[in-house]
Amino acid sequence: MKVMAQMSMVMNLDKCIGCHTCSVTCKQAWTNRTGMEYVWFNNVETRPGLGYPRTYQDQERWGGGWVRTKRGKVKLRAGGRLKKLATIFSNPKMPTIHDYYEPWTYEYDALLSAPANSRHTPVARPKSLLTGEPTKIEWSANWDDNLGGSQEIATLDPVLKHMNDHVAMEFEKTFMFYLPRICEHCLNPSCVASCPSGAMYKRAEDGIVLVDQEQCRGWRMCVTGCPYKKVYFNHKTGKAEKCTLCYPRIEVGLPTVCSETCVGRLRYLGLVLYDADRVGEAAAVEGEHDLLAAQRSVFLDPHDPEVIAAARRDGIPADWVEAAQNSPIWRLISDYEVALPLHPEYRTLPMVWYIPPLSPVVDVVTASGNDGEDAKTLLTALSTMRIPLEYLAGLFSAGDTAPVEKTLRRLAAMRSYMRDINLGEEPDEGIAAAVGMTGVEIQEMYRLLAIAKYEERYVIPTAHTEVAQGLEEMACSLDFEGGPGMGGTGPFGTSSGVPQPASVETFHALKERQTADNPHTPSGRGRVNLLNWDGRGSTSGLFPPGSGRAPEPESLTVTDPDAAAGTFRDDPNPGGFPGISRDDARPGSDAAEGHRDAEGHRDAEGHR
Repeated sequence: MKVMAQMSMVMNLDKCIGCHTCSVTCKQAWTNRTGMEYVWFNNVETRPGLGYPRTYQDQERWGGGWVRTKRGKVKLRAGGRLKKLATIFSNPKMPTIHDYYEPWTYEYDALLSAPANSRHTPVARPKSLLTGEPTKIEWSANWDDNLGGSQEIATLDPVLKHMNDHVAMEFEKTFMFYLPRICEHCLNPSCVASCPSGAMYKRAEDGIVLVDQEQCRGWRMCVTGCPYKKVYFNHKTGKAEKCTLCYPRIEVGLPTVCSETCVGRLRYLGLVLYDADRVGEAAAVEGEHDLLAAQRSVFLDPHDPEVIAAARRDGIPADWVEAAQNSPIWRLISDYEVALPLHPEYRTLPMVWYIPPLSPVVDVVTASGNDGEDAKTLLTALSTMRIPLEYLAGLFSAGDTAPVEKTLRRLAAMRSYMRDINLGEEPDEGIAAAVGMTGVEIQEMYRLLAIAKYEERYVIPTAHTEVAQGLEEMACSLDFEGGPGMGGTGPFGTSSGVPQPASVETFHALKERQTADNPHTPSGRGRVNLLNWDGRGSTSGLFPPGSGRAPEPESLTVTDPDAAAGTFRDDPNPGGFPGISRDDARPGSDAAEGHRDAEGHRDAEGHR
């Protein structure tokens, strides 16, 4: 047994409202730059639907993931080394820009420069961000949001194609739900195995899958190999990029950007301990319906004394073991067994799991005039409503409806059991027993799913200095020209400002930068707010010192520690010095002269 740690996530789909806040904040933090216009590390899909990119779940077309051989091993669906070598210069199974969407902007200058007395209303026409030519908007990352156009396109959903005609025809009348997706950071990642140059790797300390930008050669075999299509190609740099699970934040104990900004608070982050020696065996089980149980068997109980001893033997710190014991991931996946993986049939052993939504079933029961929180009514409805069960099983359990029904029955029992408690009635222990749980377990699960606090949803241990050499900020998969890891000053933790390993930067400095409300200025670099500069004089930091220029005069003494640190507070006098108005701060004014020191300069009163 070889114990390793994996940073994992669970999403409660009942709480997703489809607001796309997670997508927008992730876009602004990681992919808001040239070459990545079409890329969304985090996207929210409406189900049923085609997804992003379109029909990415059709592995017969795209060839992602693994397949089991007759010898009981797994091999890449897209082929081995010889096939990759034969197609390395022309990959036939790779999504094009039209499978994602062609990004666009608008000709805003047509509005700004339009004549004031024009007879015609000016129009900002769309134009392609790739070619700069006028374009026609036909698709986007969430074009079919809220079942938009479902009459024409929902039937192309690869999951629906595996269901019978009656289910496919009536499904949109039954329910829809939202499915947020990020990189799965799999235990058996097919993208890593697909890379010819070995640029993709899985970090041994926390299991996060990254791309080495120095080693990547842009073969794009990883795009084909990933069955979830969460590896993207930057057409400007010629490199592959993917979700990093916001590892600079994870290393200092902070959740990912998508988790931090999630409106519905549906995401849970934490460590899971697993047996690395059993990963290959679990991925190669014969029956697809057995993959869920096989992956659960790989996870180790963090409370088991033998597991704790083995973890210490394998170099896992004690506080990481404690974090795994307090992790919500272990409880949701293995204790309560309400979380399920996305498409386990791909055999990658994904580590972003989902709690299937119960709300669609409750909505149908309520719409029929019945009590949507009555245990008997809900459990009966779950047994008869095969349409949502079959579709959810196609997503989360390789078509096996038993695990999905078990999960939904436990969620329904929790809803009914807790209603009795909230109404001051005696809870029915028979409800808990009917789903294989106790009343105490149901109350604990209710707290975790409904009212868990920030520190209960995100149990993230900090990185250790003894392994800091392997956690270099220079190794960021976005550390190149135009990327947030390039070393330029960036607000809110997008860049530390200097291309140095994270081990050089202290824990507190990095955490303060990640949680700052205002941009930070790295020491040694000037920063000028041009919006508040009055244009008079040369402000320190506005221009770099030239070889032929005289050095700038000494800056005025600043008594505000925040100003000295390079941070800025809301001030009624922005751009000025503490206690001095803008006019008084002009060069040559008495107030400005009064801030000179005692070496022949004036004091605060203006006297020598």
